[in-house]
Amino acid sequence: MAAATLGTDTAGSINCPASLNSVVGIRPTVGLTSRAGVIPVTPRQDTVGPMARTVGDAVAVLEAIAGYDERDGEATWAAAGFIPEGGYLQFLNEDGLKGKRVGILGKGFSQFAEGSLEQRILYRHFKLMREKGAIVIDNLEVANVSVVLNETESGEGVAWLAEFKLAVNAYLSELLISPVRSLADIIAFNNDHKIQEKIEEYGQKRFLEAEKTNGLGAIERAAIKRLAELSKNGLEKLMKEKKLDAVVTPDYSGNELLAINGYPGINVPAGYGKSGIPFGICFGGLKGSEPTLIEIAYAFEQATKARKPPPLLSLAGDFGRVNAKA
Repeated sequence: MAAATLGTDTAGSINCPASLNSVVGIRPTVGLTSRAGVIPVTPRQDTVGPMARTVGDAVAVLEAIAGYDERDGEATWAAAGFIPEGGYLQFLNEDGLKGKRVGILGKGFSQFAEGSLEQRILYRHFKLMREKGAIVIDNLEVANVSVVLNETESGEGVAWLAEFKLAVNAYLSELLISPVRSLADIIAFNNDHKIQEKIEEYGQKRFLEAEKTNGLGAIERAAIKRLAELSKNGLEKLMKEKKLDAVVTPDYSGNELLAINGYPGINVPAGYGKSGIPFGICFGGLKGSEPTLIEIAYAFEQATKARKPPPLLSLAGDFGRVNAKA
């Protein structure tokens, strides 16, 4: 219903909806785009990126929003060097798979059942990628993957709570007009409006846990350090040892792997399961690798043409019949 949209992603809020709605989603390197005005979870992982019908449309939006913003100065200045001269549209290359080394992640990421329609479609895509000149390396494993994918063991959950309280308090304090000025105010508001905020159904456990934190202490700093080490000794090490241009994960299973150290990923429509539910394929890489990921994603999209536009005319007819009866 829209040519393009923006999503804010902490650990999957671009890749998940993109995959399940058969659109392209780009999670940029943290800092490549400004987070000014975005309600934060953790500045260490939060990023803003486009969701659109095609890779070309999404890249056009990325080109427009990438760059320095004084309101998010530290992050956008640090990432400004990743932006290529001439912008991102130049990487919409139909031969973008040729010569690329692409690693298919196995353990921890093979979420579709053996022999399922989704799995068969993915295998066909991998074969096509090889035919288009990619060097596809199967069944790679990221070190400590079970830890990376578990927010309790990785320390991500601990880090998030303290980072969220600090970030949301800072965000609320800058608003010109707001009935709430802190996380404590939000908790109190929810308690005063339990029915409207559906506290009985959903609670506010994360808010309460975050409010108990007191800045980035020794425990939180150790958790952040552990996340950085998991990335360095995991995805980063794997990509450097195998000389990979990108890693591939089905659907949105690679969210945590990319998110914990601010890595980018592009989710492209891959097909539809037996029940007609869309699923995507995600091409991920290290910080600043958007040009290479765009080449791969665009070439994949052009080779597969997997996305089917929704039957809008049919929907319009249904709406018309409903309105006529009304």
